[in-house]
Amino acid sequence: MEQNQLDPETFSCSICMDLLKDPVTIPCGHSYCMKCIKTQWDEEDQKGIHSCPQCRETFTPRPVLKKNTMLAALVEQLKKTGLQAAAADHCYAGPEDVACDFCTGRKLKAIKSCLVCLASYCEKHLQPHYDSATFKKHKLVEPTKNLQENICSRHDEVMKMFCRTDQKCVCLICLMEEHKGHDTVSAATERTERQRELEERRGNIQQRIQDREEDVKLLQQEVEAISRSADKTVEDSEKIFTQLIRLLQKRSSEVKQQIRSQQETEVSRVKDVQEKLEQEISELKRKDAELEQLSHTEDHNQFLLNYPSLPALSESTHSSSINIRPLRHFEDVTAAVSELREKLQDVLRDSWTNISLMVTEVDVLLSEPEPEPKTRAQFLKYSCEITLDPNTANTWLVLSEGNRKVRLRKERQSYSNHPDRSTDKHQVLSRENLTGRCYWEVEWKGNVSVSVAYKNISRAGSGNECRFGYNDKSWALDCKHSKFGHNNIWTSISGPVSSRLGVYLDHTAGLLSFYSVSETMTLLHRVQTTFTQPLLAGFRVWNYSAYGSSAKFIKLN
Repeated sequence: MEQNQLDPETFSCSICMDLLKDPVTIPCGHSYCMKCIKTQWDEEDQKGIHSCPQCRETFTPRPVLKKNTMLAALVEQLKKTGLQAAAADHCYAGPEDVACDFCTGRKLKAIKSCLVCLASYCEKHLQPHYDSATFKKHKLVEPTKNLQENICSRHDEVMKMFCRTDQKCVCLICLMEEHKGHDTVSAATERTERQRELEERRGNIQQRIQDREEDVKLLQQEVEAISRSADKTVEDSEKIFTQLIRLLQKRSSEVKQQIRSQQETEVSRVKDVQEKLEQEISELKRKDAELEQLSHTEDHNQFLLNYPSLPALSESTHSSSINIRPLRHFEDVTAAVSELREKLQDVLRDSWTNISLMVTEVDVLLSEPEPEPKTRAQFLKYSCEITLDPNTANTWLVLSEGNRKVRLRKERQSYSNHPDRSTDKHQVLSRENLTGRCYWEVEWKGNVSVSVAYKNISRAGSGNECRFGYNDKSWALDCKHSKFGHNNIWTSISGPVSSRLGVYLDHTAGLLSFYSVSETMTLLHRVQTTFTQPLLAGFRVWNYSAYGSSAKFIKLN
């Protein structure tokens, strides 16, 4: 490498700004003159922590300094090439530097300022402060241009005191005159106290930085979790929609095949009858021709002779069996497919509303949760209309009033088989999925449990896995016996449950509350948990003796 390509700072001490003398390399990798870094660390001894002037890395205990012989040899070699002159040139004070107050002519950069002498020194002129006992107690600091601010403008004395009354530095003469009787301490004492406050503030700031960095990490993890969840949901949704499309295509193909098969059967039947009729027509035409020929016989005797020999006309075996129905043919199939389309459209519309709502309700943080309503008017802001799903009703239950009311009857109902139906428990679930904030009210009598449950709760069987409140997939308030159950853990509720019950759900916040509704809202029981799926509202209705138990969702205006 050529000399003019070398940067003098590479081989200079960042403390004295000169070429390295007796270079030492400290643990962080930076190098300094042995004397410079030793002086720096001597001043830090009282703190017990020693730091690098460049990167500020701290070391405890104080590292042992050893000369870097390889770097020393390199510096000596570079001195011979003239780099020393360039480095010395670099040590002259510029407009932004603190200049040595004792240099004459072109001034060198100061490497220290003395708070006692109120002057700044280059390395050469600072040496007496190290060598002479007279200067041993002087306070040396990093070079500063503001030394004159330590001189009292009125008395031209060093301001060594601090007036706490007036919150300013003063000299000893000020202390005896205009600041007499004030609360004063030495500047060093005030600095120590302020330093303690500063360190405390720094500690608070550093703790907040640490807390915020942890928050940033959590947010980044949440971003990654959201992205993973969104990617997987998109992938799963595409698979499900593809399966639905394939199912529809399969059903379309099956209908087409059935129609074509039936078409072939019916056409074959019609053509078979058509062929026989055409044969009969040919035979009749032949007989008609014979009769016509006989009718033209002029010889009376010949006519009378041949007439008895004509065969009798046989009765048609086909014409009476042909009954052409109204020309609808396969139009009924079209109507049935059209009806299926309308039902699918209804299902897709209702499901799409729930899907869209669940997508828009993904809200991981950043907004404070709204407080739970207190008055009935506040609850009614979240009212939702709920209906019961007939496909989930036990066969001893009867739905009425637009599927909002359920009643236990003595006669078993002739419901069709359905995988969602409760086979043994007298239970029924809602058609609507419940997410977000929802409020509904219930009127009940007899033996009734008002419940919410996940859709995947078991339906078939008589075990606790099917029974509201007896498993981890349902929550139930037993109105008759004033108790609340989840996962077969039951809690008594103080006081009776009124015949009108309010249920409030904040799905996102994991909050489920039951209220007695009258002139005021009386809290009966509150659940704080984490809901992992949308919920369905439900009733369990039983009363074997009277068969009069019932429950219904109230229409709320």
